Amino acid sequence: MLTYTQLFIGGEWTTPSSTELLDIVSPHDNSVIGRAAQALPADVDRAVAAARKAFDEGPWPRTSPADRIAVLRKLAALREDRADEIAALISAENGSALWFTKAGQPGLSRQARAYLKAAEEFDWERTLTPSDPAAPFRSVVRREAIGVVAAIIPWNSPFSAAFAKIMPALLAGNTVVLKVSPENTLSMNLLADLLAAAGLPEGVISVLPADRETSEYLVKHPDVDKIAFTGSTRAGRRIASLAGEQLKRVSLELGGKSAAVILPDADLDAAIQGLKFGSLLNNAESCIAHTRVLAPRERYDEVVAGLKALIESLGVGDPADDSTFIGPMIRRDQQQRVFDYIRIGVEEGARLVTGGPEVPPGLEKGNYVTPTLFADVDNSMRIAQEEIFGPVLAVIAYDDEDDAVRIANDSEYGLSGGVWSADQEHALAVARRLRTGTVTVNGAPVGFDGPFGGFKASGLGREYGAVGLGTYTEYKTITVPEKKDR
Repeated sequence: MLTYTQLFIGGEWTTPSSTELLDIVSPHDNSVIGRAAQALPADVDRAVAAARKAFDEGPWPRTSPADRIAVLRKLAALREDRADEIAALISAENGSALWFTKAGQPGLSRQARAYLKAAEEFDWERTLTPSDPAAPFRSVVRREAIGVVAAIIPWNSPFSAAFAKIMPALLAGNTVVLKVSPENTLSMNLLADLLAAAGLPEGVISVLPADRETSEYLVKHPDVDKIAFTGSTRAGRRIASLAGEQLKRVSLELGGKSAAVILPDADLDAAIQGLKFGSLLNNAESCIAHTRVLAPRERYDEVVAGLKALIESLGVGDPADDSTFIGPMIRRDQQQRVFDYIRIGVEEGARLVTGGPEVPPGLEKGNYVTPTLFADVDNSMRIAQEEIFGPVLAVIAYDDEDDAVRIANDSEYGLSGGVWSADQEHALAVARRLRTGTVTVNGAPVGFDGPFGGFKASGLGREYGAVGLGTYTEYKTITVPEKKDR
């Protein structure tokens, strides 16, 4: 059993303000798999003070982009060296099936490479050509670090969420306080070890596992210049409100209720197989999961039958077992939340095709739910409008393409989505009509070079690539008089 009695503050393992340790429990059987210290407001004060001093007085913001890139490249390599250990630890903490956490490791490498490439090619400083040739000055435009960044991430995919924020923030020259979920203390403390080994200067980064109250204390801290948050829309609204009071910079990657539009000419076998991953990845505890499936009326029964066969074929059980596709929910309250939504779906009049609000036989010790499929769903139902964060799919019929687009866009969210068609260019045309930040065509994976983020209640700002890197910088314009000829 792993035990951490210290907190990683300012690049060093230090004694926390409280000696009390939190039990980290397995979602599989609720046994204790580790114990770890948790941060309190006093620890936040120390971390922010270290970050403030490192930004105001330390070398990191004044280090060249090339030197910062070298340090972050080393961090990425250190993470790759321990990929199998990371995958196993996240599975143990989160209940994520091992196939998913293993598959995520090459994705982390691609994510890191995209940020490093963006930093290498970034316009850190450039001189503008005057719009008026007779202008007596030239303008130098710089991109500089914002300052102290509070990066707050959720539990469902901790390394991916952490890298999405600390890589661009550090590459831009910021200092960072990374606030992580208590459930992920073990894997995030492993990340802290990697950060210590990467060679960052003193004070540049801290990793603090903490509860919601301590997170809010961090958000409100007067020495924090920017908040980068991934989590629920409800929490995002609260953070945006607090940030607005102090005019802090803020970026928010929030919830989703994404639609997969199956067009009439789609290869249904391919679409169903693609939805296995697009809709049910990470136990469907994913903001980008395509949990609304929009099917043409003329092929509706085929889609429902195909999804029923798929869901009933999926292995549910111990996330460490290679035969498991769907593991347990992260906590008991999340398990109950999913059960409640399944009951709501039945009460609303949706047809329960398979699954239901029961624990799969033999898995009563863990936080398991039976993967569930609803048909005859109206898009106004709560199971079609609200983010469930569990393996519950709703199949919604549409009349024609315009109707499909209308239904897909009839949501407060706009994070992700998908289109399936035998005609790729036609699918692309439909994708352009969807009011969502990311759309995949025929199961293509989400890329890391282009920006990622949401429309509407799915957030503010973007992550990944050059655009994501830019959100951690401020513009500065310096005007310099042109030399006069003598």
